[in-house]
Amino acid sequence: RRSRSRPDPSPGSAAMAAGSPGSRLLLLVLLLLLSLLCLRGRGQSFGQTRFICTSVPLDGDMCAASAPGTGSAEELKSTVLQLRETVLQQKETIMNQKETIRELTAKLGRCESQSVLEALPGEPKGGGSGRKPGFSKNTMGDLSRAPAAETLSQLGQTLQSLKTRLENLEQFSRMNSSSQTNNLKDILQNKIDDLEKQVLSRVNSLEEGKFNPKNESEERGKIESTLTSLHQRISDLEKGQKDNRPPDRFQLTFPLRTNYMYAKVKKSLPEMYAFSVCMWMKSNASPGMGTPFSYAVPGQANELVLIEWGNNPMEILINDKVAKLPFVINDGKWHHICVTWTTRDGVWEAYQDGTQTGSGENLAPYHPIKPQGVLVLGQEQDTLGGGFDATQAFVGELAHFNVWDRKLSPGEVYGLATCSTRAQSGNVIAWAEANIDIYGGATKWTFEACRQLN
Repeated sequence: RRSRSRPDPSPGSAAMAAGSPGSRLLLLVLLLLLSLLCLRGRGQSFGQTRFICTSVPLDGDMCAASAPGTGSAEELKSTVLQLRETVLQQKETIMNQKETIRELTAKLGRCESQSVLEALPGEPKGGGSGRKPGFSKNTMGDLSRAPAAETLSQLGQTLQSLKTRLENLEQFSRMNSSSQTNNLKDILQNKIDDLEKQVLSRVNSLEEGKFNPKNESEERGKIESTLTSLHQRISDLEKGQKDNRPPDRFQLTFPLRTNYMYAKVKKSLPEMYAFSVCMWMKSNASPGMGTPFSYAVPGQANELVLIEWGNNPMEILINDKVAKLPFVINDGKWHHICVTWTTRDGVWEAYQDGTQTGSGENLAPYHPIKPQGVLVLGQEQDTLGGGFDATQAFVGELAHFNVWDRKLSPGEVYGLATCSTRAQSGNVIAWAEANIDIYGGATKWTFEACRQLN
């Protein structure tokens, strides 16, 4: 009896502390078999293996005890459960995203089907019979009539552009009276009047709720065909007009404040110790008419700039030095302006409509205007030949931009502004169509100083 109470030095003695010797042997064999099964279940390969018996409580996990050094079974189970939960969460997220995609696809399908139905005759409008066009919500389920309004607006702008071009042709025909030119002008004017009536009729139909989408495509096709024909005939007349007019009787028009609409003078300025810059301008843009011209050289983007930006007065910059000019020209009328300057003491003078309105000194004194630069009309350069900012773009019309390498006298400036003498051309930059390239939609029109002013 005393020997049974002693600690058994063999492994697994704690598990065999009770029972008969036969049961002890059976329990030991079972422990060995269970250990082998646990090792195989875990898929572990140990190469040359050996069996180790470890004492465990009767109610313990024999698989966990049979693989010492591999961690607790509870920890392994916890890790497996966490991984499983993460996989389930990701699966749920994917299902939710698929559901969202299906909903969006269904909405887009409804939009497309409603667009097709609205184009078919006899289908009711989604906005209801009592709602005026242009006041419907712009949502997926309620399509507005904005495209029709935009089409009318574009047609109106096109007609206005054609009318302006026709007025220029009319002015040209006055100077060159020809029965053929007058007949063509009358025909084109009648076509424009007819187009205006068609557009007005469509506007009234939209406002009264009588818009019939059945004939929309046909009407649009007819109007666009007529506009194309009209545009072609006016272009042909302008081509003949351009061939006959003197090279300096034109103006540049910059209708929009963009960063891509400009004109570039083909030649650079030379080194100058004095200059005079004169031009005709017309603008009512607000705030500020922008930059009529800018001259940039390597290393200095503001070598010579004329700019009216925001609510500031017009300024001239020379080598990034500034002088404010007392011009009042932002009234939608044609004005003749001149700025003269000399490097000696930086003396400058400003003329508006032939009259000196301001002067000053110490504007970049003893700094000659550098050569090898880029001269741009309509944009302010932040880099050589580029870096345009739409907020500084010129909006308006510009003509007879001339540059001299000397100071013009007050009498010469007055003669240019009043056309009392034949207009001089700049000896550095002369206003001529062959000297200028235009980009981004800027246009050329016929212009004759003092004859068509205001």
